Amino acid sequence: MYTVKVLSKLRFPFPTDCSQELLNGALESGEVDIYPQGKEGRSVRVYCDMETDGGGWTVFQRRMNGRTDFYRTWTEYSAGFGNLSEEFWLGNDVLYNLTSVGPMSLRVDMRYGNKTVYAHYANFSIDSKERHYTLTVSGYTGNAGDSMRYHNSRPFSSWDKNPDPLGIHCARSYMGGWWYKNCYKTNLNGIYGANHDNQGIVWIDWKGKDVSIPFTEMKVRPSRFSPATHG
Repeated sequence: MYTVKVLSKLRFPFPTDCSQELLNGALESGEVDIYPQGKEGRSVRVYCDMETDGGGWTVFQRRMNGRTDFYRTWTEYSAGFGNLSEEFWLGNDVLYNLTSVGPMSLRVDMRYGNKTVYAHYANFSIDSKERHYTLTVSGYTGNAGDSMRYHNSRPFSSWDKNPDPLGIHCARSYMGGWWYKNCYKTNLNGIYGANHDNQGIVWIDWKGKDVSIPFTEMKVRPSRFSPATHG
């Protein structure tokens, strides 16, 4: 009965994302269980960023030390992999569910040495597995440069699945899973620490092709969320 009482006091007993967990009063970043498909769906363990730009961000990608291999299969990218407290990809199936609930924004935070930059996109979603998790992204602001725009409308591809080839097999050539075009302006799932042959973790509009960025985080939050009014 105690659990029921506590749940009944929460504004969102079954939070669909980290913004609702923030509205429930969770003010520190960390791991929580959310319900992207509502209380009838299964819970998903995620990492919430409760500090950046007002908080409420559901993190779906992080690179920080090279301990996790991102050269994975289509199935692995669908299901997700890695360690929520270190490096991980949350999973395209969960990302689809998160971005299907309502309009979402994307934030990409990157760090190189003591320099940090970010890219914010007002509109971000991916399509279903049947539609190859095709990317929709627009509305850039920030100081990193608009490298994601190049990938708008592209399907997700991995080394073992290339839904819409445009010449070379980009996922195999650059050893990641991504919304490759021909091939990329950003490749945040590339090889950690590879500062050669365009193989690394790249955001071209910030560091060019041959500098691998040592820290990246990708995260989503409802577009309508206002940091100033979440109390």
